[in-house]
Amino acid sequence: MSLENKLLIDVGSTYFKISTETSIEQHFRDFNKDILDDLMHHCAETIGKYDKQNVHICSSANGGLNTLIIGITNSYSLKYATNIAFNSGINIIDTILYQDIEDYSVPSELVDVVIIVGGIDSCAGIFNDSLYSYLAKLDYSNIVFVGSSQDAPMIEQNIENVDILPNIIDNKLHIVEESLKEYLTNLYQQDIEGKEDIKSLYAITDNQIYPTPYIVNSALPLIDARYSIVNPFILLDIGGATTDIHYSKDLVEENIVTENEYDRLVFKKLGVYKSKQSLIFAAKNNEFVYELLMHLKVTENIFNEQGAKATKILMQLAIFLVLCKLSHYRKAYVNLKFQTINSFVLTGGITKVLSTEEIEDIVAFFYKKILTSEHRPKVVLDANYDIWTLGVKGDESCL
Repeated sequence: MSLENKLLIDVGSTYFKISTETSIEQHFRDFNKDILDDLMHHCAETIGKYDKQNVHICSSANGGLNTLIIGITNSYSLKYATNIAFNSGINIIDTILYQDIEDYSVPSELVDVVIIVGGIDSCAGIFNDSLYSYLAKLDYSNIVFVGSSQDAPMIEQNIENVDILPNIIDNKLHIVEESLKEYLTNLYQQDIEGKEDIKSLYAITDNQIYPTPYIVNSALPLIDARYSIVNPFILLDIGGATTDIHYSKDLVEENIVTENEYDRLVFKKLGVYKSKQSLIFAAKNNEFVYELLMHLKVTENIFNEQGAKATKILMQLAIFLVLCKLSHYRKAYVNLKFQTINSFVLTGGITKVLSTEEIEDIVAFFYKKILTSEHRPKVVLDANYDIWTLGVKGDESCL
C-alpha cells in the first residue's frame, strides 16, 4: 500500500519521531509539556499539511502492562500463558504455581492484569478458596480466566469482574492463543489510549493508535530489504522506559506458537530514563557487571553521575543485561541459541547514543565472558531510527 500523503508518528518515552514520504525527524521530548503541545511546538507546520485520516500514530510512552500469571503446571498452563503474554508485549512480574500459592508473597505494586489458567476442558474442580484468598489481597485492574470451561462458572461466581475466555489448552494439550492474545493486545491498546496525554493525540488523527512493539514486530520480515543483515537475527529496541527484544523463532529450541514468524519480549524495568533506577539495580545484582565496568574504564560511581557519558554506559549495560536474561546464564522464559545468531539489529533511543563500535564491544564481551565463545554476530545500527516505519508500511491494518 502506498504511503504517499501519509504522516507517521511514533511517540516514545523520551523521543518522538515524525516521518513523511521524504524525510524523518526526531525530537527529544519536553516532559514539562503535554505530548500534543510538544509535538505541535516542533512539527505543527508539517502536521498541518495532512488530513486526520492520513496521520498514523504508534506509542510506547505508556511503558506496557504488568501481568501476574497463576497456573497449574509449569509445562503447560504457565508456559502457554507466559508465551502468549510475552508475544502480546506484556510485562510479566511473576508466575505462580497454583499448588504453592499460599507460599507466595503478594506484589506491592498494582498488577494491570491477572491471568488464571489450568486444566483441559474435561477437568473440573481445580481451584478453591486458596485462589480467592490470594486474590483478595492483590491490587489489580483486570483479571481473566482462560482455563477449563467446567471451572469457568465457579470462577465467575467467586471473582468479581472476571473476564472468561476460551481455554488456551485444548484436549490434545496444544496451545490455543488467539482469544487471550487479542484480549491482552486490546488491554495494551486501552492503556495507551487511557493516558490523558496520549488520548489528546486523537486531535490530529482519525486512526487507531498502535503499540510501538506491535509495529516494530510487523517490520521484521521487511528489514533485510533495507539493511545488510544475515538471518537469523535479533532486534533490540532500547529506549527510555523499556527494552524490547524481537527474535526469529528459529532461535528458540521449543516453539509453541505457530502463527507468528517472530516473537517479542518486553523488559519494562530496563529503560535508561524512566526505568533508570531499576536498570541500575539489575546491574548491581549481576556478578559480571563490575568486570564490564572495568572493561569500559569506569567505576560504579558512574551510577551516580549525570550526562552523556553516564547515559552511554547505561545503554551499554542495558544491552548486556538483556543478553544475559536470554542466555543460559539465567533461567528465563526463553533462552536464545546465541551461537546461531548472525546479526544484531539495534533500534530505539540507543541509536542516538551509541556507535556501532561501542555496541560491538558489549556484544563481544558478552560472548566471551558469558558464552566463552569467539562467535561475533554482525551489528547493524538503525542509525536513522526508522525501522518502525517499515512496520506501518508492512501491516495494512495500520493504514
